[in-house]
Order: sequence, then C-alpha cells, then structure tokens
Amino acid sequence: MNILVIGNGGREHALAWKLAYSPRVEQIFVSPGNGGTDGKWQIANGKWQNTPDAKFAIRNSQFAIDFVVVGPEAPLADGIVDTLQAAGVRCFGPTRAAARLEASKAFAKEFMARHGIPTARAAVFTAYEPALAYLRRAETPIVIKASGLAAGKGVILPETPAAAAAALRDIMIERQFGAAGDEVLIEERLTGPEVSLLAFCDGRTVAPMPPAQDHKRVFDGDRGPNTGGMGAYAPAPIAPPALVEELTAAVLQPTVDGMAAEGTPYVGVLYAGMMLTPAGPRVLEFNCRFGDPETQVILPLLDSDLLDVLKACVDGALDRAEVRWRAGAAATVVAASAGYPGSYGKGREITGLEDAAARPGVTVFHAGTRRRDDGRLVTDGGRVLAVTGAGADLRAALDRAYAGMQCVHFEGMHYRHDIGAKS
Repeated sequence: MNILVIGNGGREHALAWKLAYSPRVEQIFVSPGNGGTDGKWQIANGKWQNTPDAKFAIRNSQFAIDFVVVGPEAPLADGIVDTLQAAGVRCFGPTRAAARLEASKAFAKEFMARHGIPTARAAVFTAYEPALAYLRRAETPIVIKASGLAAGKGVILPETPAAAAAALRDIMIERQFGAAGDEVLIEERLTGPEVSLLAFCDGRTVAPMPPAQDHKRVFDGDRGPNTGGMGAYAPAPIAPPALVEELTAAVLQPTVDGMAAEGTPYVGVLYAGMMLTPAGPRVLEFNCRFGDPETQVILPLLDSDLLDVLKACVDGALDRAEVRWRAGAAATVVAASAGYPGSYGKGREITGLEDAAARPGVTVFHAGTRRRDDGRLVTDGGRVLAVTGAGADLRAALDRAYAGMQCVHFEGMHYRHDIGAKS
C-alpha cells in the first residue's frame, strides 16, 4: 500500500517512522514534510489543501495513494476527511463535524454538559464587554481560553485580575490568536496533576493508549508561557492501569457514545487532556488527533502494526483488532529555537543528529527543520526536533533521551532539563 501522511511536524515524522515498519507499506509520502522526512520518505510536493484540485490529485496522481493519515488539527477541522471520503479515498481521522471537539472549545464544553462528562465550570462569550464584566465578578484564579484552534497556545493562566483583563483584551480586541478568539471561555482553574489519555476510535469502540504527560511551559519548573509542548513521557506513573480503565469508562467511551448518538460518529484518535483534581478527574480539553510530542513517546511503545490498527478504525472493526503495547517506557525532549513560543529566527545549522540517533534506544524526530540546497539541515520553526529515548523504565528512557540531546547543537538551541522530574 502507498500511504500519505499529511503534516510537517514531529508527530508526522513519528507516524511515518512507525508506519514504515508495516510489511504492507510500499511507499510513504509526507506532505509537506520536513527535513527529517526529506530523503528518507518521498514528499508529495506542496502544502496539502482541502480543495477540489487536491481531491482530483489524490485520485489520479502518479503516487496512487491507498490510505491517508492526517496529522494536524487544522485540515481535520477544515473537513479534509469529508473531502477524501467523498472522493472514495480511505482516510484516518474524524470528519469536520466530529473534529469540533477540538476546533471549538465552546462546543466541547456544551457537549460534555449534555453527556455528563466531568469538566471545569466555564462561561462562553462572543463579545468583549460582557466577558470583561463577568471577569470582574469571577472568583480567582481563572483560566482564559480562545475557543478556536490556536496551535496549543490559546490557554492563558493569569495570576492577577489585571493580568486576566489584559489577556482578555489581547484575545478579543488585539486578536492575538486571530479568529480562534472570536469566542472565549472564562473557566475555573483546577488544581492537580495533568495526564493525557489518547485512544484509537472506530465510532463505537475505544482502545486507550498508554497515558502520557506533556510539559507545556517553556522553561524548567513549569515557568514561562505555554507552548505546543516541550517534552513528554509514557506511560505516566500517575495513571496506573486501574485509573486508565476509570477514565476510559468516565470520559472516552461516553464521548464516543455521545458523538454517535448525535449523528457524528467519531473515527480517529481521541485525545483527552485531563486534570486529576481532589474532587476527581476533570477534562481540560479534547484534541481530535495524535498529540505532539505525545506521539513521539506513545508510538515507540506500540507493538502492533500501526497500519492494521488505523485500518481497523476506518473499517469499524477495532473491537476485532489486537492492539498490543510493549513493556517499558519512552520519554522525549524537545529542542526549540531561541525566543519560542514568541518570535524566533530560522536557518540555523543543526549538527550532531547522526551521533544522537546512533545511541542505543534513541530516535530523533524532526519538526521545524528543512534541508538547504547544499543538503545541510537547518532550523525552520519554533519546535525544531524531539529526541526520544526508550528503555526498560522511565529513568532509563529519560537518561537516553537526554544523552541523545547532548549530541545535538544549533545556535540558540533551548530545551527543558526537567522533563519527567516530577514522576
């Protein structure tokens, strides 16, 4: 089979890497890809767009694509799965209607209320003045969220009323996150450790993955602004198998059942970001795809053929599929450009990747990288790459990830030194 992976981040590199182990895969194309997929897997030229031209190309191109895996949330929210299905192309991912669980935090909050799924109390606003009036009356601390897609950066945790008002103005008046801020949630701030629980879904059945913990803040000690993720590890000791079963029964299965009952069956990866509060688990957000960097620690633990699992989801046969996981643990550390998640430079040469990848149990996944005409690898984004270590336990996995990261160098490189420290 010829597989097309859509996206250009570390998640897509990890998906292509894992799919390449399937004996049924003949070719993998990554569109638009990055410096890590260039030269290893063929790249379909151009950025993927959900247009009739793209539909025609996927049906008639020389690549003869048999199966499509969509990585990022934006094309899913735009309805790329609907387009491909209409063209008769098999595609893994939720439809546009189902992807609203991530594309609209307001929709997700209302959905959870309808189906009794535990989450934080929140108020939703589409106008600045009513939101500001509510904010002035609200008990602190609170969280302010842009309802739409904001590349993982639309959640603000202000520490003072003045900072909360400034954040609200930045989102709704200054348009810091563009159209993602057309609708805003003002939500109670929960306390407790966070855990990410992802599951394969076929519209009826859910198959949970090993729980993971992401590190969103840019600096050590969970300081600084939120990012797309600076590192992760799995399985998270804070969520033992009994708790995973509880969360599956209380959150994942009711979500899939609720989506089916509302006429929008959920097929793909359902990602529930949850906080384990003193009052019990609460959903912070849903994502409609593999997480990044969670993918880089979950897929190395998958013992089954990834293509078989994805096809079972699309075919509605997940209950008959065998989804096996390896013993041990995996951890990943993200190397970012100086200034991220704010403005940052590009074009810094990257060295040491071969040395890192040669270390036992280490895999390097590219994200914001590209190859120059002379073949040299340079930075091309905020999150540049992730170094993943796999081992018999979490300590071994972390040691391998950091040993690999010590080999990597580029001007202005920044990474957290405390991934997994709290575990």
